[in-house]
Amino acid sequence: MYHVELRQFPHVARVFNLSREEVESRFVRPWVGGTIIEHEDRRWAPERSHLKILEGPKLRTEELGMGRGWTAATRSAADVTDAVIAQARRGAEARPEVEALKGAIAEVAATPLGFQDVMALAAAAHPHWRASQQLELAERAVWEMLHQGGLAMTVNGSAVRRERWQPIVLSWATWAGITTEPFRLQMSVGSAGSG
Repeated sequence: MYHVELRQFPHVARVFNLSREEVESRFVRPWVGGTIIEHEDRRWAPERSHLKILEGPKLRTEELGMGRGWTAATRSAADVTDAVIAQARRGAEARPEVEALKGAIAEVAATPLGFQDVMALAAAAHPHWRASQQLELAERAVWEMLHQGGLAMTVNGSAVRRERWQPIVLSWATWAGITTEPFRLQMSVGSAGSG
């Protein structure tokens, strides 16, 4: 679930328990497009406002009462603002390589694979790219598949909690295979393709 905060001094608006589609349609697409967001009888201008997006477990009604919702959200959710906005900015025209790699991952992820295996797929698909470009492609494909429900991340057979994904995916040690924990990726149960 996603939780959103809009700030435009002196006003603050917070919305909880949204789906990815709700976040994108109500907040992210207008934000990236530079258009006014209308919420709670206010107009939030991207150039004068601050947008924060958290991803984590659904908040229960009792966690939201008496203004405690945002505190509960920040305790249990990860800040995914930059990733969600960057993905929206990339748009459809910049995605063919990512979609192709996601398809390749889906073909082989019926059995668990390591992050280095994903790097090998990216390198095989684009052998003339710089290593940094191959890493960026692999990172983006894994990140999107995790958030779309196409992949599950495990360590020693146990699922890795969503709030741990970002530091793991963004760590060079993960991609280089020099972590102390053997992180694995596998197609999510009931997933067909990249989600």
